[in-house]
Amino acid sequence: MSKFSYKNSNFYNKYLVSAFKKKHQKQDNFVSLVFLILKICFSLLALISLIKLGYSSKVRLTRLREIQESFSYENYRYNVLTSRFDDLLSAEGEQRFMKDQDQMISRDIIRVIWR
Repeated sequence: MSKFSYKNSNFYNKYLVSAFKKKHQKQDNFVSLVFLILKICFSLLALISLIKLGYSSKVRLTRLREIQESFSYENYRYNVLTSRFDDLLSAEGEQRFMKDQDQMISRDIIRVIWR
C-alpha cells in the first residue's frame, strides 16, 4: 500500500501543481487585464484632456485676435481724431473746420457763418 500511496501522492502532487499553475496563470491574466484596462482609461483621459486643451487654446487665440483687431481699429480712429484736433488748433484750422462742417450741412438749409 505504500507504493500505491506514493504513486497516489505523486499523482495528486502533479495534479495540484498543475491546478495551482493554472489558477496562478488565471490570476496573472486577470491582473494583466485590469492593468491594461487602467492604461486604456488613463490614455483616453489624457487624450480627451489634450483635445479640450487644444480647443480652449484655439478659442483664446481667436478672442485675442479679435481684441487685437479691435484695438488696431480704435488706435487708427484715435490717430485720425488726434490729427483732426491738431489741425483745428493749428494756423487756419478754423477755416478747415468750417469747410468740414459744410460737408455735414445739407444743401437746403441756410448756412450762417459768424466771423
